Amino acid sequence: MVESKFYNNKKSDNNNLKKYIRNFITKILITIIVLLILLISFKLNIDFKNDFNKYVYNTSLPFTDFKKLYNTYFLGIKEDNNETKEVFTEKIAYTDSSVYEDGVKLTVSDNYLVPAFESGIVVFIGNKDKYGKTVIVQQMNGVDVFYGNVNSDVNMYDYIEKGSLIGECINNKLYLAFQKEGKFVDYKEYIK
Repeated sequence: MVESKFYNNKKSDNNNLKKYIRNFITKILITIIVLLILLISFKLNIDFKNDFNKYVYNTSLPFTDFKKLYNTYFLGIKEDNNETKEVFTEKIAYTDSSVYEDGVKLTVSDNYLVPAFESGIVVFIGNKDKYGKTVIVQQMNGVDVFYGNVNSDVNMYDYIEKGSLIGECINNKLYLAFQKEGKFVDYKEYIK
């Protein structure tokens, strides 16, 4: 009986040693691969720093894509149910619309409560030239919506559901702009 305990302990120690060696060799190989890539890039004069800065500072980071990946791979949550709980079920109500800058200017009732078009993440709250107080929501469908001339009822990086309250119009003007992949797109398909 004593011999079997000794044999089992020795066997488990061997397995732990094999795992340690395997992990150590894997880390060394990954380090060698990274070093080779860096050496090749220096030899070919590839400027990672400028490319990285250009990508990070000149493009919009899709937080909604990160959320989907996080839910899928890290939390294991699959979004089979795409139902959202809308606060406002009616469509946006306006009496007049006209093209304004990169979007549209809507005439709404005084102190109009602005609903979110789609679910998404609040990525900007502040003043924008010609739009005034603005809230930008990066929707789950990849479209960034600028809600201008709005007193915000949301906070930065809040996840908001479709139909939930964005804020209240400062007067009877609501400015909207829609941006996809860094380019402004036609507003007509979004405010039907």
